[in-house]
Amino acid sequence: MFTSPLLLIFPFFLLACFLLYWAGARHAYLRRPEAETGNADAFDWHFFVPCRDEEAVVGTTVERLRADHPRAHVWVIDDDSDDRTGAIVAELAETDRRVHLVSRVRPHARQGKGAALNSAYDELNQFLSKDTDRERVVVCVIDADGQLDPYALERVSGPTGFGDPETGGVQVSVRMRNAGDPRPLPDRGRFRNAFARLLVRMQDMEFSVSNAGMQLLRGRTGSVGLGGNGQFTRLSALDRIAAAERRPWQRGALLEDYELGLHMILNGDRISHIADTWVSQEGLPHARRFLTQRTRWAQGNLQCVRYAPRIVSSRHYGGKGVLETLYTFLQPVAHLVTLALCAVMFALLGLTAAEDGFGAAFGGMLALWPLVLGLAVVSVLPFVLWGPVYRRDRAADHSLLSALLWGLALWLYAYHLFPASARGFVRMLRGRNGWAKTRRNAEAVTSGPIAIES
Repeated sequence: MFTSPLLLIFPFFLLACFLLYWAGARHAYLRRPEAETGNADAFDWHFFVPCRDEEAVVGTTVERLRADHPRAHVWVIDDDSDDRTGAIVAELAETDRRVHLVSRVRPHARQGKGAALNSAYDELNQFLSKDTDRERVVVCVIDADGQLDPYALERVSGPTGFGDPETGGVQVSVRMRNAGDPRPLPDRGRFRNAFARLLVRMQDMEFSVSNAGMQLLRGRTGSVGLGGNGQFTRLSALDRIAAAERRPWQRGALLEDYELGLHMILNGDRISHIADTWVSQEGLPHARRFLTQRTRWAQGNLQCVRYAPRIVSSRHYGGKGVLETLYTFLQPVAHLVTLALCAVMFALLGLTAAEDGFGAAFGGMLALWPLVLGLAVVSVLPFVLWGPVYRRDRAADHSLLSALLWGLALWLYAYHLFPASARGFVRMLRGRNGWAKTRRNAEAVTSGPIAIES
């Protein structure tokens, strides 16, 4: 039976791209120099904390930011919460002049995280005096449950960060602070908690070593991406984006953080990633919430495809940066094509079995076992090798065997990208571009919609 060469070539092409990207990320992570510290007092710091129905975590987050970074201002954007988020922040602001409440009211509220951040940007502009040196003002976006390294400002002020006048943005590493929680689901049984522990551990492993390695590789290609948590930007860089796009953060974008980074590089600002400092957040122990979150990210990547012509033609993106950026936000497309090719291959195998008999079809497949085994080893090994690296940097109290098993689990965990990409594509086809917030683990109930059903 005729088989299209595409069915044979495309999977090998994707595997080659993955291995090349993995090797570069691993090398960048293992050979990274330690980031030098700088003078944090040379800058004015403003934290933006977007919130909606965050009474379970917002008070702790604001108090910690003020205690660890006493010179910084904290701007909490209450996106018309139905709970006591605004009241909690208002009480803190009464006794602390560096805590500011930005209140949004429907119908202008609840239009996405980007719109909320833009409102804080407007408030900050009104707060600052006209003679402020905006090159020295740095804005940092922190999630409502985020906890920033107490020494982060010294790190991002160094020569690899804002100590370099050409740097417009800095992204720090992200960790899951509940990775060691023995019972992420206190009201559930042993099996559910074992799965939840593994799910949170995989998120921590993904962000703290694998994603950090990818970001450090992007530092070499000039295409570092900004994330939604631990995102530092020079105010003057936000001004340049606002002058070109009317607002720094794109309205309606599901990945407003990543798109901000694209705009920053397109405007000629450099972004760096500093792996030696961090922001922590809660890992999601619920599979449904996790899949919904990753579906949003996949859909956001698909939205970014529209930037391809601007990136390819930009003088601020080099050849390596163009390739890396296109590879990054075309990943969901690759997953969709892979799913389609798998369906075609299974259909062809079924037709072959119907025409030649099951025994002949099975025998033909069996003859390919050395190739299949080799591909399996090459596909799985890169994930397994992240295990010892993660153990060294994040879990030194665990055994090498545990680290290797975590690496194997990371390989299985990566398959969530396929259903997430498919769901994101379907949502986009149906015109469903809005998103409700992901419920915090500490929330018992909420009065508004949450992103666990979409």
